Amino acid sequence: MPLITAPVVTPEEPTTPPVELPEVGYAVVTYIDPAGTRWPMTDLTADWYTLAKGVSGLGAAPYVLTSDPHPRGGARVRHVQPQPRTIVWPVLVKGSDHTTFTANWRALARAFTRTLREGPGTLEVARPDGTARRISVYYISGWDVMGDTATGITWDSAVVTLWCEEPYWEDVQPQTVHRESGAPADFLVPYPTVSSSQVLGATTVTNPGDVEVWPEWRITGPASSITFTRGDGAEFVLDMTATVHGALLAGETVTISTDPPRALSDTGENLFPGLNWPEAVLWSLPPGETAVTFQLNGAEAGSAVDLTYYPRYETA
Repeated sequence: MPLITAPVVTPEEPTTPPVELPEVGYAVVTYIDPAGTRWPMTDLTADWYTLAKGVSGLGAAPYVLTSDPHPRGGARVRHVQPQPRTIVWPVLVKGSDHTTFTANWRALARAFTRTLREGPGTLEVARPDGTARRISVYYISGWDVMGDTATGITWDSAVVTLWCEEPYWEDVQPQTVHRESGAPADFLVPYPTVSSSQVLGATTVTNPGDVEVWPEWRITGPASSITFTRGDGAEFVLDMTATVHGALLAGETVTISTDPPRALSDTGENLFPGLNWPEAVLWSLPPGETAVTFQLNGAEAGSAVDLTYYPRYETA
């Protein structure tokens, strides 16, 4: 059976020259507000840019360790819990005159504070090699004038504190695995041939990140039931015939998300009850290589599985 894989997409190199930042090294940083507007943070020719001195929170994620006393002394770690991270981001704002400075100051203030009303913004760190990582941020405090002599006329600086729900940085480019069923072949023509109508294949999926990721699956019909198995035996099954939708027809799709857990048809139907509870395990992908098997019962030519995930990292 032919197996079709998706090409690897290489991100473009940043056009703004990289600058050196604490905990990061040389990088180009961009803030993206909830409306999608991109604000360059390291373009030294712009009317605003990051003051490298004072930047913090871009290193490894913070953790809380829960431990139990050990009878022979000391303690033993029982649980490790990654915590939300806080990023401190000093910014200098200027303008050719007071009117221009005021407009820039107000625009940036709104770009950060609107995260409290419209959802998180994104801090994106791009490297000279073309790779980039991002993290969702909320404004906490710090957009205030210094109050020193000569400030607030054509320039001023603010030390912004940003709060991140997630402790880890995420790659801006998704990793994808595509498997598609080929046309079935006659067993005896022109010579003995095997063409499975069920198993799309066992494969090895590589997570290049530092921590586990929670993938998303998109299944294209025809298919009557879907089974995804990890090499260690963790497995979940979606029986389409047990859902309000029924078996997937040609071209119909279903999306299974592992975080948050959900299963939806392309028309928005909730297919979550069709999972094989309580045995179902919506498993994650640990760092490194993981053996994975996709199985679609009732598969025909055009049946496909697309696995998508974004590697996560400790640092920017």
